[in-house]
Amino acid sequence: MSSRAAAACRTWGAFSPRTPHPHLNPAATSSRLCSSEQKSQKDKTVKRSPFRPAASSTHDWIGPPNPLSNLRPIIYRIPENESELEKRLRHLRQETEDWNHDFWSKQNVTFSKEKDAFIMSQLNSKSLTLHDEQGRRRALSSEEMAVFYKSFLDRNRVRHANYNNEWYRRNFTITFLMARIALNDLWRTVANRLSSKTNDAPTEPLDKK
Repeated sequence: MSSRAAAACRTWGAFSPRTPHPHLNPAATSSRLCSSEQKSQKDKTVKRSPFRPAASSTHDWIGPPNPLSNLRPIIYRIPENESELEKRLRHLRQETEDWNHDFWSKQNVTFSKEKDAFIMSQLNSKSLTLHDEQGRRRALSSEEMAVFYKSFLDRNRVRHANYNNEWYRRNFTITFLMARIALNDLWRTVANRLSSKTNDAPTEPLDKK
């Protein structure tokens, strides 16, 4: 891993702006740790960098992947004249972002620890050390690791199912709130156009007798 990639993997630094997006992306496909950081990060407390740029009124901020959750942190924009419904949506999206980070950080740390313990137990059963005579780290075969992967998924099946159910609930609520906001904006636009047409209509003078 290059020094630039390693730095991006370790910190939130260099947030970049982006235009607002309509949906949060599911985090279930982003559960891997940065490979070179697993050993150094797995025993650290799960937390985010305290650095956050100020919220913008025109765009969201997005940072590089977090080394524990592997999710990109997002700071959602605060629109000018934000309505209560828009504020509710923004808070829910930010809370969901934090919830995803916490879940996958803890899950990835647990996965890394259990994977290392499994590898050591398999090597010990073969009377092998972690490193060979040349100092290279030993690796198990794909068939041996498949046993661990299946066991880990089986042990965490209920936890993953609960996560998916909560994710679907949150995503449905987010989508519902966005639909309400879109309808409100549409109604406001139509009302403003009707009001403008009424004000621009010429008035006829009263007949004088």
